[in-house]
Order: sequence, then structure tokens, then C-alpha cells
Amino acid sequence: MPRLALYALAVCVLSVAAAVVSFVQGSWLGIVWVLLAGLSSNMTWYYVRRGRGGASVSG
Repeated sequence: MPRLALYALAVCVLSVAAAVVSFVQGSWLGIVWVLLAGLSSNMTWYYVRRGRGGASVSG
């Protein structure tokens, strides 16, 4: 797995944890963490596919 994919995965896991903590505390700031988790999840898949070189990514 490429290094950037691992970094994006770490950000995804940490942002999910932060979202859970925010919602448990009753803060609506958790919505921002959920959006960040979605973005970093997409980045993880992008870097994994780019690292394998098999799938073409349009863009």
C-alpha cells in the first residue's frame, strides 16, 4: 500500500473517531468530521488504485 494511502487512511480513522466523540458530547461539529472522513476515504481509494497501476483513474 502506498504511503499516501496509509496517511489518508489514518486521517479517515481519526476523523471518524473525532466525529463519534463530537456527537456523543452533543456537538454538531461532528458533521465536519464526517465530511472529512468521506473525503479522506475517497483519497485512500484513489491512492490505492493509483499505486496498483491496474485501474485507470479519469481526471
